[in-house]
Formats: sequence, structure tokens, C-alpha cells
Amino acid sequence: MISDRAGEFLVNLSKETIKYFLETGKTMVKPTDYPIELDEPLGVFVTLNKNNNLRGCIGYAEPVKPAIDATMEVALSAAFNDPRFNQVSENEFDDLDFEVTVLTKPELIEVAHYKQYFDEIEIGRDGLIIQKGYARGLLLPQVAVENLFTVEDFLDHTCMKAGISADSWMDESCDVYKFQGQIFK
Repeated sequence: MISDRAGEFLVNLSKETIKYFLETGKTMVKPTDYPIELDEPLGVFVTLNKNNNLRGCIGYAEPVKPAIDATMEVALSAAFNDPRFNQVSENEFDDLDFEVTVLTKPELIEVAHYKQYFDEIEIGRDGLIIQKGYARGLLLPQVAVENLFTVEDFLDHTCMKAGISADSWMDESCDVYKFQGQIFK
């Protein structure tokens, strides 16, 4: 994974990217003085909270871009393109708490019977992606902890995030992936 210094850099970068866009209406140019390890393609999510409530969360589950580029993109998306929320306004910027989660590559959990998921998924360590056909839902590792989910709750809620019935994870046509996340605030 990445160093604490690089993680702190990404948190500050997400703030600066959003603030710059709010002030100018333009996308900020990528800084040149960043930790070299952020050139590595990594899955990255930016989460915005306001008064301890979710205000936006968007990211890349797969390592499709260098972490530095992915963070700038998803910071803007979390602030301005999360369909669950209105766009972030300049007057609420100072009330936002920023969180960046850097992900490991998702790994398919292969089981012979759905009850084996209970041994394969660890609350607090693992995040989940559930895919059935074109439906796909993702919940970060911290979501299970913050909501006091059991493994079954976590599976159910990830299915609901995908827009499929909560018990779909028990179906063989459903793929369940796990990943880990480094959280920086």
C-alpha cells in the first residue's frame, strides 16, 4: 500500500482540487511535487462528510489510473457528480470532512456454498463488491464498522447498493469480491 505521507498528500489534494474548482470553475493542474509512489495505478475513493453525515462518495474500485490522477478525478465527482446529493457549494466547503481510501485490487471470493462467505469476510478489514449481471454495488470497509454490520448485514447492504435483492449474495449467479482499504483523513 502507500505511505502515511502519500495518504496525507491525497487528502490535501482532494481538498485543494474541490476548492480550486469552486473558486474558478476550472480543473486544477496536477501538482508536480507529489510522492512518486502516487504514480502507481490504485483504486481510490474520496468520501465527503458534513456533520458526520455522508455528503458524497465516488471512486475507482480497480487500479485504472495513477493514484494522483484518480484522486483528483474522484474528488470532483464526489463533490459535484454524486447522484445522491446536490453539488457541494462554496459556503459549505469549510464544513466538509475529507477521507481518501486507497484500495487493494478486488479479489473474487470463491465458495462452494454461500455460508462460506462468513469465514472469508472480516468486518473492519474487508470492503465488498457484489456483481450480478450488469448490477454492481460496492461498500468500503469502514461502512460495515460505522453501521455495526454483521457479515450478513454487510452482504445484504452491498446487494441493495447494487440495486438487487438483499439476499442475492446467496445466489450462485452473484459474484462477491473483497478488497482492503487504507483510510486517510
